[in-house]
Amino acid sequence: MYPSISLGPFVFPVAGLLYLLGAAVSLNVVERAAKLLKLNYNAIYATAVTGLVSGMVGARLVFVALYWSAFQENLLAIIWPLNSGYNLAGGLLFGAAGLLFYGRYKKLPLASTADAMIPGVITGLIFISLADFLAGPGMGTYSRQFWAMDMYGALRHPVQIYEIIGAAFALFVWWKMRPSRLFDGQLFLMTTAVYAASRLFTDAFRQSSWFTADGYRIIQIISLAVMLICLYTLNHQIEKVKEAKK
Repeated sequence: MYPSISLGPFVFPVAGLLYLLGAAVSLNVVERAAKLLKLNYNAIYATAVTGLVSGMVGARLVFVALYWSAFQENLLAIIWPLNSGYNLAGGLLFGAAGLLFYGRYKKLPLASTADAMIPGVITGLIFISLADFLAGPGMGTYSRQFWAMDMYGALRHPVQIYEIIGAAFALFVWWKMRPSRLFDGQLFLMTTAVYAASRLFTDAFRQSSWFTADGYRIIQIISLAVMLICLYTLNHQIEKVKEAKK
């Protein structure tokens, strides 16, 4: 819809600008969340930065490795331009490794750190959905609902807007649960479960989805597994807290 914007003689990719803005806002959200939870916000902020940088570098390196034939005769292309060419799975893997190793180096408690990190992660996902809505190839299935939007010459579900609404609700749950949390890690588990449940619903309306050989949506499978694991762990931890109070 809006792949780029022009400012005088300069043309900027909308998705790239939103990713940069999303990274900055997400880091700010992590810092504020750590302060609200009375944690070591400086160390947690530094950990979030490490995870973000590790994820970006890892996503680029994995992409280059997968498509090495396109880079071997022009090594400069590995580092420039950087406005495209990233592997999501590689980014998640390297980003998680960066978070874990740096957090361990700083001796941060895993559960409470995850409580502070998850609002930043959800905020980042909101910006990714917004970038996909404005400039990405992702689109919803055909729709006749009154809220359907004209995309690529047809009325479709604004699936990225659905994703943003689901993510915003997950952030609302984090905020409402924060004062009454029973144990460290509860906010992470609850927020993740809510977001996974929303993606389980919204991905049904995404046309450009990943499918298994049997026709099942991969994101829905992952979302269902994550939601069930989080809910099981939540229930288990709540039972432990109740037993400890007896």
